[in-house]
Parts: sequence; structure tokens; C-alpha cells
Amino acid sequence: MSAPHDSEDLSARVLEALFAQAPMGLYVFDEQLRVVRYNTARRGVPGLPGDAVLGRRLDEVAEGFHDPELLPLARQVLTGEARVRDRLIRGRPPGGPDRETVLSVSAFRVRPGGGHVLGVAVVEDVSARQHTADRLDILHRAHQAIGTSLDVRDTADALAGVVVDRFADAVSVDVLDEAVRGAALSGGPVDADVPLRRVAFRSVNDPARQAPSDTLATFPFPTPFSRSLQDASPRLVTHLTPDEPWLATDPERARRLTDAGVHSLLITPLVVRRTVLGVVCFYRHRDPRPYDEDDLSLAEQLAQRTALSIDNARSYARERTIATGLQRHLLPRTPPRLTVVDTAALHLPGTMGGGGDWYDVIPLSGSRVALTVGDVTGSGIEVAAAMGQLRTALTTLAVRDPAPEELLSCLDETTVSLTRDTGEPVTASCLYAVFDPVTRACTAASAGHAPPVVLGPLGEPLALEPPAGPLLGTGRGGYEAVRAELPDGSLLALYTNGLVRAAAGARQTLLRVLSHPDRPLSRLADDAVYALLPGQGEDDAVLLLACTRGLPEDRLAEWTLPKDAAVVGTARRLARHQLADWGLEDLAFTTELLVSELVTNAIRYGSPPIRLRMIRDRSLICEVSDGSSTAPHLRNARAIDEGGRGLSLVARLAARWGTRFGRRGKTIWCEQTLDGG
Repeated sequence: MSAPHDSEDLSARVLEALFAQAPMGLYVFDEQLRVVRYNTARRGVPGLPGDAVLGRRLDEVAEGFHDPELLPLARQVLTGEARVRDRLIRGRPPGGPDRETVLSVSAFRVRPGGGHVLGVAVVEDVSARQHTADRLDILHRAHQAIGTSLDVRDTADALAGVVVDRFADAVSVDVLDEAVRGAALSGGPVDADVPLRRVAFRSVNDPARQAPSDTLATFPFPTPFSRSLQDASPRLVTHLTPDEPWLATDPERARRLTDAGVHSLLITPLVVRRTVLGVVCFYRHRDPRPYDEDDLSLAEQLAQRTALSIDNARSYARERTIATGLQRHLLPRTPPRLTVVDTAALHLPGTMGGGGDWYDVIPLSGSRVALTVGDVTGSGIEVAAAMGQLRTALTTLAVRDPAPEELLSCLDETTVSLTRDTGEPVTASCLYAVFDPVTRACTAASAGHAPPVVLGPLGEPLALEPPAGPLLGTGRGGYEAVRAELPDGSLLALYTNGLVRAAAGARQTLLRVLSHPDRPLSRLADDAVYALLPGQGEDDAVLLLACTRGLPEDRLAEWTLPKDAAVVGTARRLARHQLADWGLEDLAFTTELLVSELVTNAIRYGSPPIRLRMIRDRSLICEVSDGSSTAPHLRNARAIDEGGRGLSLVARLAARWGTRFGRRGKTIWCEQTLDGG
């Protein structure tokens, strides 16, 4: 509608010429909005009455076209308040074609020969052009909305949002349950007994009356639905009548269609590379227009677009399932049971699937334990595989007992090598902490990871915040460790970003949730999830809880020995007496041999001070420390050699043995298994 204009006078001759040559319908109406003249040709205006038009009001002439503003606009045209240009009105006039008719109406006022003011309505049938424009608009909206998500349900719902109230009064999307779950498909058509899952349903009616989605069902045979799934061809039901023979095959669906007043429907299969994924059904019950062949062509194009997007979502779901399964396989099943820490861990997969989060609880020498969490950047199968490689490398390095900051430096080099091998950049964050139950000290270092949450035995916060060094894989190194003493009953919480990303003030929330020392660790882990994760996030999440306790004094014995070969016998006697105090006399012979070899090795090749320490934990641990940093070598002595058999004997007699280095000197240790340990 344009701005008001004054009409120019129009001579009777010009008006006559216009009526004689105009290819569209012309209707002249007076101040009572009644037709006083019209051109008899009226080409391109099917459905409008051809006879007895004179004297009828405009709304009577336009019977079947629903436009409540028609008469008010005509009055404004006569008063000069407005002109009407290309106003579209839609309807199904009596006697017109069996489809919707779209008319373009323009109106202006004239004063022939300076006489009375009249109105002229110019009417043209633009049905074909407008229907084409409507279809193009629907396709344009479909291309914008469908395929923006790698989720089957979101994709189906996007289709429903495009077509409902434009192309259909209701739409349902049913997809093979295997496709929804991301399973591999066998290809070809779908048998009638194969279950499909309702992933989307939308109607112009009240949402409360809509059928529930996510239901699993089959389409009985034979119906247009099952036939379409079997031969991968669409079905057009122009006029649905109660006597359709296939309705008796599926009485429940027939009842629902009848109750809803459905009079026309389209069934289009979802096909990708000759594989049927499901079926889309379009229904009309409020719109009186029946579906036709043009509508079927449009439905097929929409189904093709939807099928391709659903297949992409299925492929992504399959990769996500494989990656998540690989990640779970590469993570520890349950943390080991240890004397010095009680642990509880949880891993929550994200919707992206196959994340790079990991955790580990690693027993170390001297009853110490390493606690670690990490996160490889990204998601997918490659990230899960890289996580498994880094976790394996970390475990291998941890057994060698380097300091936390040294371990991260070595792990950084390993991550850089992964980038060289794969050609894809690999980066990861990692927090590595070691708890010593003898000193009750915890030493931690961080590679770009959040510091742990630490609480004392009464739930009070404790400080243990290592500086966040560079991410692993940058090759920059330079990590620093911090140390803190933890009273018995202290709680450490190590986590990844996926746990705290969704909540504001997440660290304070975690402190509050965990400040209940009377609750079991498993319940604290669940409480943290309830408080921090309102729903499943895109990224996966890890939480590792550890409650620490030191070794009792009666489980530890330590002596300082002079650097004198004569002291070897004394060391054996000390060990024998300590075993008697612990009730482990049956291990005396083996333990004396081990202590003898370790002390002799320290006296010959080490430097003062020399210390012997015995720990009774789940195993019997013997350690000999000296001030030298020279690493011992295990070699196979020949029959003619007089020495070189000490460490070989230790390796044969002990369940485990190794060497760890401190700031000054080294410690050679060995473990023996205890019954029930």
C-alpha cells in the first residue's frame, strides 16, 4: 500500500481503450463499492463470476477469497487515502480450478471526464508464479535450517519447523533406530518388521495434543508407509477417504488420521546412496488444498536434503560412538586399592564424543602414589588415540619416579613427537601430583591445567596451586612444582574443564560440595556432578577424588649406616629383628639376601650418607639410599666373573625393584608380595 495520492482525471476515451486492450480483469466500482463496469475478456482471472457481476459488491465478486481488509482498502482508495498495488489474495472460488488461486490486486481511483469519483480494481491471476515462489521460499528456508546440526533429532525438527504452517499442517519423521544410534546400515530398502524411531512430530494444533516423539514402532504391511520404505518411492494420497483399503491394515493409525481430519498426505522415503534411512509424512487437515504432483516434487526435494543431513548425523554418531568406546577402553576401569589413599573417579562422556580427558592413580615406590588428570585438545577418534598414547607414556615415565616437573618436561617432548608422527598438532593439559605417606607431603606440577581443590580433614580449604606451565606439545617446558603437607583425612579433587565450564563460580561450588568429610567419596563425586552439570555438555569431564592418610609409625623402620663393608651383617640383623616385630619371619631369608645386596652395592659404588628403610604396606618394601647419583646397571655376569650378580639377584628375588633419584643421591628399592596384600 503506497502513500496517499490524488488521482488524475481520466477521459472516457482512454478508459474505453483500457478496457478493450487490458489483458487482465478490470472492475470499476462506485462509492457503495458495487461493480458498475467490468471488461468481459477478464483473461487470466479464472474462478471469478462472469455473469451478473454488475451491481454486486466487491466482496461478493471475490467470493471464496478471504481478505478481511478488502472493503476497508477499497473505501480508502475512493477517498484518496491510499492506492493498492500488487496485493495478493488467496482462495478457492466456486467454479474455479481444484487448487488454490492467487490473485494480484491493484486499485486506484479515477474521475472520467471530471465526473464522479470511481475506483478501478486491476486483477491478475498469479497462481503459478506465486506457487513457484512459495516453493522456492520453502526450499530456501530448508537449505538454511536443515543440516546445521550433527544430531538426527535436531535435523528432523528443523525440517518440521520449515514445512509446518507453510506446506503441511502436520509432519512426522521416522528414522531407523540403528541410524539414530549411529550403527552401520546394511543398505537397500526397509522390511516391514524393522523398527523405526519417531524423531520429530509437529502440528499446527496445540502442542499438548501432539503425539509423543522418540517412540519406537513399525509400519504394518501393506500400507503406503511400508510400501514407500520397501521400494524407496514416494506415495501421494490426494484425497484420503474412510474406505481406503489400506486403512483396515493399520486401524490405530487410521483412527488417528480420521480424528485429526486428515484429508490429504504425502509419504516420502529418506534415501541416501540407495539406502533407506526412514520416512517423512506430510499431512493436511486444516488447509483445504489437496496435495498434487507439484507438492510431491517439493516433498521429495525436502526429503533428499533431510536424508543427507541425517546420514551425516548418523556417520558422526557412529564415529562418536567408536571414539567414546575407544576412550573408555583406554581409561582405567577402577582405581587400584591402596593403603595410603582412598580414591573415587568418574568419567562423563560429552555429546561431541571421544574426548581426550583421562585420569590415573599410579602406585609408586615407597608406598607413594601419583594422581593425575589431563585433557587432549579436541574430540574424535584421533584425539582418543592420542590420549591413550599420552596416558601410556605418562604411566611409563611415572614408574621411573622422576619429580613431577621433570615428568611433565619428558611428557611434553613425547607430545611433540606425536605431532611429528601424525602431522596433526597435538596439545594437552595435565596435572601431576605425588603423595608421600611417610612425610605426608604432596608435590604437584601443572602443564596448563587447573589446580586441584584441596580440603583438610574438617573440610577447610588448603593451598596447593602449582603455576600453570605451557601446554604439553608446545615444546617449551619450564614446569614448576609446589609442595604442601596434608594432614590425614585430607581430600584432593583433580578435574578437567568439562566439569566446571558450565557453572559460574564452579571452583567455589566444588569446594562447598566437597566440604563434607563424613560422606563417602562416591557420593561426593555424584554431588559434584549434580551441582556443576545441569545437563550433558559437549566436552567430556573427569573428576578424581583422593582421601589421603600417612603410614603409621609402627609400619616404618629406618637406619643410617656407615660406609663400611662390616656393616652389611648389621643391616641383615636389623632387618631380621624388624620382620620378627611385624610377624613376617617367613620372609627373613629372602629379605636378608636383598638387604645384603642393596647395602653392599651402596657401600661399593655409592657415597654417604647410607640409609636403610623398611616399610610394611600391602607389600614389604626395602630401600637403600646413598648420596651418589650414579645409576646402577643390571648386567648378566659370566661364569668366570667374581661380581656383577647383586642386582640380578635382587631382580629375581623381588616382585618389583627400581631406582629413583632425589635432589641429592638415589634410592634403590625392592618389593616383596605379602599374603593377603
